[in-house]
Amino acid sequence: MQQAAATSVETAFDALRENPTVAKILAALEADAARTLAEQRALAEIPSPPFKERRRAEYFLQRFRELGLADAAIDSEGNVVALRRGSGRGPRIAVVSHLDSVFAEGTDVSVKEADGTLHGPGIGDNARGLAVILSLLCAFKANSIETVGDILWVGSVGEEELGNLRGVRALLRDHPDLDGFVAIDGLKVTRIVNQATGSHRYEIIFSGPGGHSFSAFGLPSPIHAMGRAIAGIAELQTLADPKTTFTVGTVRGGTSVNAIAKEARMALDLRSNSADALLQLEGKALAIVQQAVAQENARWRSDKITAEIKLIGDRPAGMTPQATPIIEAAHRAVTAVAPGAAVEFAASSTDSNLAMSLGIPAVTIGGGGEGGGQHSLNEWYRPTNAHLGPQNALLTLLMLAGFAGVSDPVLPRRAG
Repeated sequence: MQQAAATSVETAFDALRENPTVAKILAALEADAARTLAEQRALAEIPSPPFKERRRAEYFLQRFRELGLADAAIDSEGNVVALRRGSGRGPRIAVVSHLDSVFAEGTDVSVKEADGTLHGPGIGDNARGLAVILSLLCAFKANSIETVGDILWVGSVGEEELGNLRGVRALLRDHPDLDGFVAIDGLKVTRIVNQATGSHRYEIIFSGPGGHSFSAFGLPSPIHAMGRAIAGIAELQTLADPKTTFTVGTVRGGTSVNAIAKEARMALDLRSNSADALLQLEGKALAIVQQAVAQENARWRSDKITAEIKLIGDRPAGMTPQATPIIEAAHRAVTAVAPGAAVEFAASSTDSNLAMSLGIPAVTIGGGGEGGGQHSLNEWYRPTNAHLGPQNALLTLLMLAGFAGVSDPVLPRRAG
């Protein structure tokens, strides 16, 4: 349950729009675009594979301290966290961008430029979000911005791959007093993520006796059981709305072409914008796995095939309704920096998932610019109107937290 907002979004926005200091800061963010892009490139070239984000975290920590966040520290999970206190009578908001990339240790993460476009793994996802946070902090420091509410600045770990949002889980555990959560992830400024796509990920390990393909013929095969399971899962029908999906992302097993495998493994990803639809899909998929084991055993009159089902990822679904101050503020900021552009309300899987699922008002906004090839070695980024990302984030935060002496916060304190 929330208390009433101190002021309306339009009232706060009008006060900010008419303030000469705000206009000066917005212009400064545009002028800072080249420096921000250079920092984005520097961040992308610091390897930050899943569970090994320390090098990038140390760089981010150093920059936090250089930008006036004296109490910045790396927490027990590896997040870089710093609190910038407001006047003490407003909400407390976390601004989060994830430090990790999807790329394995040893990947060449050097960035190359061609015709104004940067090419390199992680250059957009999520070096851009991190660079936007640092650009905002430069503006806050240079202009001595004092907010009414507190802002908790965070570089998080564990957003990608099997990180399972471990950074944000620790953050929300250690900071249960948060009134709002803003993630900067993705690029498109006109895309506002207010719905969290939930996912369940499983590793399924099929085991059997194993043996020679000729002399032991007649024994059941874990690989054949896994094949039966994959074929069954592939035939599942899912909902288009709420969007619900599945994939068997990886498979492995066996030791030789002329051996009946002793073990086979597959990784299963299930996703939905609805928690109920996700659970229904999960039930069907896991039943198919058990049926496949039974079929393979029955084929060879055996009971030797088993399947161990291990949950390796659980991202909750959730939503922040459009008619809430945090989404209204994000929407108003977009219409200010990109007038006339169509605004898209979207669902995605980001650091905001957990906050949304816990009822904490949350939104994910883009960092600006254009890009593609995310999660691939061919990722690219073009800084077209890239300054709109920091400008959009600034207006959103100032509306939510309040600008001391200029506007009151629109984000209410959470009761209890």
